[in-house]
Amino acid sequence: MPHSASAKKRHKQNLRNRERNRASKSELKSHVRQVLSAIDAGDTTQARAALRTLASTADKAAAAKKIHRNKAARIKSRLSARLLAASKGSPVAAPVKGTAKKAPGKAKKATAKSKA
Repeated sequence: MPHSASAKKRHKQNLRNRERNRASKSELKSHVRQVLSAIDAGDTTQARAALRTLASTADKAAAAKKIHRNKAARIKSRLSARLLAASKGSPVAAPVKGTAKKAPGKAKKATAKSKA
């Protein structure tokens, strides 16, 4: 627990800001779910509207430094790609976490030093 008055104040500020940040991130995740459910339902007009709302929310969260700006861009890019694929009629499977192939590491050379 904080002892000084300034530390107590800072602690209160941290708790208040944490609640704000959590609410903002939760709202962002809700918008992502709305876009995904609209895409899964095949309703591209509703998905486009939800994507516009999502993009605005993501940009605001990034501007307030609640999420990283690259994360906001990544969310918008991936969902817009899924929406585009769905509007063209091709089935898009949701990516499963942990199934991405990793780049092969460098192969270690077998160096045998011979004593002559």
